[in-house]
Amino acid sequence: MKKLALYSKIIGLKEQGFSRRSIATKLDISRNTVKAYLERDEEEMTEWLASTRKRKKVLDDHQATILDWLKKNPDMSAAQVCDWLEEQNYGKYAESTVRRYVKQLRIKYKIDKHTKRRQYEAVPELPMGLQGQVDFGQTTQLTTSGSRIKLYFYAFVLAHSRYKYIEWQLKPFVTDDLIRCLQNTFKFLGGKPKQIVYDQDRIIVVSENNGDIIFTQAFQTFRQTEHFEAIECRGFDPESKGKIENVVKFVRYCTLSS
Repeated sequence: MKKLALYSKIIGLKEQGFSRRSIATKLDISRNTVKAYLERDEEEMTEWLASTRKRKKVLDDHQATILDWLKKNPDMSAAQVCDWLEEQNYGKYAESTVRRYVKQLRIKYKIDKHTKRRQYEAVPELPMGLQGQVDFGQTTQLTTSGSRIKLYFYAFVLAHSRYKYIEWQLKPFVTDDLIRCLQNTFKFLGGKPKQIVYDQDRIIVVSENNGDIIFTQAFQTFRQTEHFEAIECRGFDPESKGKIENVVKFVRYCTLSS
């Protein structure tokens, strides 16, 4: 709802004798918002709205950088922009703030998010020790106090031997968490596979620009340092990564059964 229209509705309801609480309930807004609007007359409201339109946005200092990312990677999501800002030490911002800002940039500069997608292929199985598969999952558990808590897990399986590694944490995974888990996996296995198969996840892939996979900066650096091939496939594709999807289902079943 536009602010001036909202102001008119609030004033109208107030003149009809509704309390601030009732107005807030009817318009699905906070009582603080109702209070702020009622404390201004129409002239003050008009001046205030004009000032908010001129106000500098929190991400304006990084506009050129974000715009460059979007132009180079048109299907880059706001969540990925949020991750890159944090990775490159531009600051930590709420994803909702970044989403609104990215949407405004796309509209203003006519950057369409849809691009040509490459054709996916089933990944052939390799000899023992040469291919691993990675995926993520989550589950909700009861604590000893009876409250519910959401747990997130990383799963890895060697394609030939089905040797598995699982790691848990209390927050959703970001790129740095994936890198830590892969390092722990390599240490646990005493080596690393030549290839790692995964589905398209924003902590690994930024976008596919005309069919070319563009990795997040941190993951690309790690991949090059560790010298393994990263292979992307469809999510929920049994031909390519059914083994790891079975591991994820198994972990969920075990935690629900325990």
